[in-house]
Formats: sequence, C-alpha cells, structure tokens
Amino acid sequence: MPTIVHAFDWPDRVVVGTIGLPGERTFYLQVRSGSQIVSAALEKEQSALLAEKIDEILDELMVNEGNQFSVPAVTPVELVDNEPLEQPVDEEFRTGAIGLGWDPTTAQVVIEAYPLVIVDADDVDDLAELDELEVEPAEMLLVRLPVGAARAFAKRTREIVGAGRPLCPLCGNPMDADGHICASPDDL
Repeated sequence: MPTIVHAFDWPDRVVVGTIGLPGERTFYLQVRSGSQIVSAALEKEQSALLAEKIDEILDELMVNEGNQFSVPAVTPVELVDNEPLEQPVDEEFRTGAIGLGWDPTTAQVVIEAYPLVIVDADDVDDLAELDELEVEPAEMLLVRLPVGAARAFAKRTREIVGAGRPLCPLCGNPMDADGHICASPDDL
C-alpha cells in the first residue's frame, strides 16, 4: 500500500504545542493550511532537537554566500505565534523518525515526520533480521517552511520545551508542583 503523504508546501501555520500540565504534557507538531489540520505527537526531546537543528541550518545559510536566501538572524515579529494548538487536537500518529532538510529551489526548510514503527517480537526471529526489516510507513507528514517561518517555529518550540517543570537547584531533576525529594550532591 502506498504511503499517505500529508503535504503542506506553504502552510498557514506550523507550531509545536502541548496539552496537559507540566510533567504530564503531550507535545504535538500541528500544521494547518486552510481547513486541513494535521497533528502528530512528538516527544519533548524530539521537539527540542528539531528546533535546534532548524536554527543550525538557518544560521549556516546566513553566513554562507552572503545570505543569498535572506535568512533572518532573529524571529520576524510579524511571524510570532503564541496561540495555543487548534482544537480539537486529533492525533494523526505518534512520531518516530524525523527528517530535516533544505530545498534551495524554494528557499524552504523541509520537515518530514514518520510514525513510530512498532514491530511485534513474534514476527522477528533475531536482531539481525530486525535490522533487515524494511517497514514502509503507512503515512508521513511533509512540511515546507520559508526561512522566516522556520525561524519563528524554532523560537516558539524552544519556548514551549522550556516552559516545563522547574529544575531542582540541588539535583537538577524536574520538580513537581506537589513536592520534590532529592539527595543533595554530597549524599550521592
């Protein structure tokens, strides 16, 4: 069966947002073009790494060849998006792999999100066979972002990731609202 591609070439909105309280949040990559909305669940770490890598691509493009793609150094104020996720959030899939690239023909950052693949252990005899197993994804999310929108996306994503639970000054682990017990570094 061919892969269903949820493609957004010039989306109206692309954001990472969350549902739930800090410590229990679910992260989503949500894309909208007109009335078409796709939401893919992400891990917090995937969100943070996506923002970091987008900024790295944009920063490298800025310094190469005199910034021929007009990559902004900071987020253009008109592209700032602090609105919550569009409701209802219907999870299309939980993201497993993410691909990130650059298309110089359109001056866009390209994000590819693929569903998490779960292989039944009964279907595989040994680990070598697992490495050779090629699983065709049932669907994927393909998003193309112009440089300004990509910079805004990365900024918002970093802010969303950083808005979680505060870190304990002693052990560095996240603190819950209902209390935190940790050993001081001297006790470790």
